Amino acid sequence: MAKGRSAPRIPHSKPAAAIAGTARDIATEKNPLKKAGKILGPGFITGASDDDPSGIGTYAVAGASLGLQTLWMALLTFPLMAAVQNTCARLGMISGQGLAGVLRDHYPKWILYGSVALLFVANTINVGADLGAIADAVHSISGVQAVWLVVPVALGVLALQVFGSYRLIANIFKWLTLALLAYVVDVFLVHPDLAETLRATVVPTFSFDPTYVTTVVAILGTTISPYLFFWQSSEEVEEQIAMGRKTKQARRGASVGELRYSAIDVNVGMAFSNVVMYFIILATALTLFRSGKTDIKSAADAAEALKPLVGDFAGILFAAGMIGAGLLAVPILSGSAAYAIAEAFGWKYGLDTHWSRAKPFYAVIVLATLAGVAMNFIGINPIDALFYSAVLNGIVAPPLLVMVMLAARNSKVMGKQTIGPALTVLGWAATVGMFLALLGLAYTTFFAPRGS
Repeated sequence: MAKGRSAPRIPHSKPAAAIAGTARDIATEKNPLKKAGKILGPGFITGASDDDPSGIGTYAVAGASLGLQTLWMALLTFPLMAAVQNTCARLGMISGQGLAGVLRDHYPKWILYGSVALLFVANTINVGADLGAIADAVHSISGVQAVWLVVPVALGVLALQVFGSYRLIANIFKWLTLALLAYVVDVFLVHPDLAETLRATVVPTFSFDPTYVTTVVAILGTTISPYLFFWQSSEEVEEQIAMGRKTKQARRGASVGELRYSAIDVNVGMAFSNVVMYFIILATALTLFRSGKTDIKSAADAAEALKPLVGDFAGILFAAGMIGAGLLAVPILSGSAAYAIAEAFGWKYGLDTHWSRAKPFYAVIVLATLAGVAMNFIGINPIDALFYSAVLNGIVAPPLLVMVMLAARNSKVMGKQTIGPALTVLGWAATVGMFLALLGLAYTTFFAPRGS
């Protein structure tokens, strides 16, 4: 096949099959459960992965330290998250390449290389923190020394990524999302006051208290994260390659049906992510905050603190949800970094490409995972690590969102299928919000008065 500029090839091996169904498959499927299974794919997995252990820890700290004050943010972040991820999904589907490929072909190289370098560092830190959180959660259930669990968990995740097919990995990811429902169950064990909960949900609370500002910034930073932008667009490309669309030219453009089903997939994923966030804040607010246990440092602390208040079952559920979330998030964090770097440098890539023909791509995954493992053995404080990761994400996200929005409205990238007014307005609102979050982070870090 010709390799001219009109039909450049992405060097993949022939994949097994698509994970999400094609628009025709979905439209003709009569069984509602099978239809839902074919619709839900990259968007749903991306949404669930947003609730990784560091995110769970952020929400648990928010509920424990501020009670119900930040519960309303679940409603605020949903349309912003959905707009950003829908835009990234459309970039991948319509341009025929991932976000890094779009940046490489249409924008200054320093933006591309700077973004992927910071993304790799931030994701690696998150991998280390999430591996440690998985081990801590297992320790809270079993009593096994936590740190020694990091190595076997990391090796298991690596084996799945390197030797498993894209189809196997994506299907495992779908099942792992169910672990997050543990947080919904947790809330019903503590019997919330419905009137009070509803008021906190729909009536925003505002405060210039440094703790409140920092928490709001942290919630925004952990829900709209740069790694999700790269992962979403790259997985949409993987889905198309799995359908047999091997060249960028073959992947360019998307049908109305494909865009509609992709929007459902993404919106359900983002809604699922926000429902989990909502219930974590609510559960910890109704238990830890009300009992005065406000000084928790992580989701593992929250799991331990819940046990004496509402019984071992609630604590076990909280820890089990964190284990499932970590097992989902770790490979997505390392994988999104690998996709971004591989596309930036034009390497062979893809989870359906045999490791022997995509060694640099898999080397990034291995390097990020092993560096994350090392973090747990060299005395780096996981809370400090997550803080610096949040700083890096806060630095990367706003300018990267500007590029995402410009690309999504660029006819050279999207042809005649640039995003419409709704996604444009919400996407730019998310961008402005992230710039404000970055300013808030700078204020609370450098200028806010510290307690004695």
